[in-house]
Amino acid sequence: MSPQTLRETVAALRPPARPRAGRAARITLAGLLGVLIAAAAAAANYGLWTFFNRPVEAPEWSGKVKGVAYSGFQRDQDPTRRRFPTEAELDRDLALLAGVTGRIRTYTAIENSAVARLADKHGLRVAAGAWLDRRAGNNRNELDALGWIVQSNRNVDSVIVGNEAILRGDLSVPELLRYMVEAKRRTRLPVSTAEPWHVWLKHPELARRVDFITVHLLPYWEGVPVHEAVDYVFMRYEELKRKYPKKRIVIGEVGWPSQGDRRDGAVASPAAQAQFLREFLEVVQDRRIEYYVMEGFDQPWKRAAEGRAGPYWGMFDAYRAPKFDWSGPIAGDRHWRAKALAASLLAFVPIVLFASRFRRLRWQGIAFFALLVQASAAALVWTASVPFAFYLDPLDWAMLAALAPALVAMISVLLVNGFEFVETLWNRGWLRAFAPHAEPPAREPFVSIHLPCCNEPPEMVMLTLASLAHLDYRNFEVLVIDNNTQDEAKWKPVEAFVATLGPRFRFFHLPSWPGFKAGALNFALGEIDPRTEIVGVVDADYAVSGNWLASLVGHFDAPQVAVVQAPQAHRDFEANAFRRMCNWEFDGFFRIGMHHRNERNAIIQHGTMTLVRRAALERTGRWSEWCICEDAELGLRLMHAGYEIKYVDAVLGRGLTPADFRAFKAQRFRWAFGAMQILKRRWGWLNRPGPLTAGQRYHFLTGWFWWFADALHLVFSFLALAWTAGMIAAPHLFSLPLDLFVLPVLGFLAAKAFFGPALYRARVPCGWPDVIGASVASMGLSHAIARGIFEGSRARKASSSRPRRGGSRAGASARSTSCARRR
Repeated sequence: MSPQTLRETVAALRPPARPRAGRAARITLAGLLGVLIAAAAAAANYGLWTFFNRPVEAPEWSGKVKGVAYSGFQRDQDPTRRRFPTEAELDRDLALLAGVTGRIRTYTAIENSAVARLADKHGLRVAAGAWLDRRAGNNRNELDALGWIVQSNRNVDSVIVGNEAILRGDLSVPELLRYMVEAKRRTRLPVSTAEPWHVWLKHPELARRVDFITVHLLPYWEGVPVHEAVDYVFMRYEELKRKYPKKRIVIGEVGWPSQGDRRDGAVASPAAQAQFLREFLEVVQDRRIEYYVMEGFDQPWKRAAEGRAGPYWGMFDAYRAPKFDWSGPIAGDRHWRAKALAASLLAFVPIVLFASRFRRLRWQGIAFFALLVQASAAALVWTASVPFAFYLDPLDWAMLAALAPALVAMISVLLVNGFEFVETLWNRGWLRAFAPHAEPPAREPFVSIHLPCCNEPPEMVMLTLASLAHLDYRNFEVLVIDNNTQDEAKWKPVEAFVATLGPRFRFFHLPSWPGFKAGALNFALGEIDPRTEIVGVVDADYAVSGNWLASLVGHFDAPQVAVVQAPQAHRDFEANAFRRMCNWEFDGFFRIGMHHRNERNAIIQHGTMTLVRRAALERTGRWSEWCICEDAELGLRLMHAGYEIKYVDAVLGRGLTPADFRAFKAQRFRWAFGAMQILKRRWGWLNRPGPLTAGQRYHFLTGWFWWFADALHLVFSFLALAWTAGMIAAPHLFSLPLDLFVLPVLGFLAAKAFFGPALYRARVPCGWPDVIGASVASMGLSHAIARGIFEGSRARKASSSRPRRGGSRAGASARSTSCARRR
């Protein structure tokens, strides 16, 4: 039968179309329901954004601040690289500051010598600074420039010689005092130096020699929570007043950063910055205290010297835009409403389409998936917006470019598995549910059962053969193909046992045969009885039920059916904790994933307990020896040819679990490797419309998403570790927040911890201890799966290593190359 004829047959078997009017009414009703659900999801989304951006009440401020610390470097300027602002840029800055203050403080006399002159133009008074460090020549130049600035600009009324030079250890107190004496002689203005409060307390000899004390009070650096910070500032201020009651004290820096690392209880955020400054200004307005807010504009260049918080102290950002409001409630994110709206719009159409397309699901399932889509959209919007709250360098943007596709992939994984979750948990009944036939078939087509084995223990293989000898079916044969077993002690007993089972059983020993399991199966196709209509494949460790063939061959009465697949199951696992975990980890796929895929005729064919129409197998090219997962590849090939594959969820045979964790990992590695082989070889079938239906392409593209997630999880984990090390070793080079690496990992783990156990409890007949055991087993395979994905992506050939099976009769034995079980 040609594929075209086959498709016509399938079309003829579809139920007749219902009246158009009734169908249109249902579609309209489903669309309306989708809109309502999307609106409800949008409302929930808005509510969550509101919750996480709950406003903080703080005093409003409408006046001017007394003073502002000013550095004029623009977004991409850096004094350490000799990139300085122009006079036009300084002039614009000072015009802007004149609207919020009447006084500024500068830090250097050499680099921005025009500031005082331009400030006078805008009516600003200036406390001129001279930057001192270990370079004696530079310090002399600073003092020369400072003297010239004071003589040239009448709006300069005080000078601050040195900024935290004692704190940094650049100068001793006597050295600093000598520079201050010289500055006093040159300028004849009040002279001070700027240091934190504890330096002033430690060096009273310094306090006695200055005309006034300039103190830095920055509670963020000391880990003080923002709600305690203003009280802390005035506590330290009063402490200095008590120590030096006759000295004029000026707060040279007071402020809070809008971004940066958490320091004990101190959290840097735009809301915290606004709260601190508004509360500080409310308190200080009733006191005769001189102060300079730290600072006028964000200075991205400071990251190299001051860490991740250094660039973010400005009242205005580096682009000269206000960072917060001085009145009204303080929101955690000033733009959260726009982001919430963007997330709602991004999710609206997908939710409506899903609700309309899958109206057969219960409303709880549609609502759950709608919320999942909405949450995914919100996560995308948040992730896309985070980088714009930081001043990123090319390295950061390069990392983001690599990170963005991985983040999208992680969200895709969650949506794909969320769809499986809701369809499995809240369907009103499977559309394609197939059961074993209770009555013997009216006609018994001839079945050729193939049992490939390689280095298997003879006792195990003979148990499988004994079970096949007791099949309740007349027309069958069994071909045992022992390939590449060199030890006669393993294959000779099997050959002798086969000879006792009669003419239906034949044994073939292939001492050196290519193609692994697929090669052995292709050899068997050349030896089958001419009457064969159906080919069966069984792994060498399976004890098969007597009604296996009688229960399933009736499904081949439908001419479009090419494969009938029964689930894998295990025996002899109950008393062993590890094998028990393996069993239930396997079982979840056959109780959950296979049903989900079967709805769209897209199951993964397995290399055991499977029946294949001989004509379809031979017509589509037999078993593929290039693929280590030849069974799954055959199933995809048959679907591409237009055939149907049925999944009958009835346990008709039981095999053995892997013997130990090493074997378990090796098995899953091979399956992940084989999955990548199939995706690479059949990519052209999957990425565009063709013979495969949309549902089949969807499942074969997304069916291994959990495995891709394991690979991404590994990538994110290593990136998070590397980025953390980079932030510690070179904070000036690593600006991206760690959240971008950590949150996807945590989200993946949380989703895996929720979806899996919830579905297990609903669909798999085991208790909570076994659910937890299966989850632990699954997570323990992440590294092996990730390796399989990466190596399968680049390699052409698979390894021939074989994991071991475990069981009461087989013990710890070498495993065959079967690629039968996969998740």
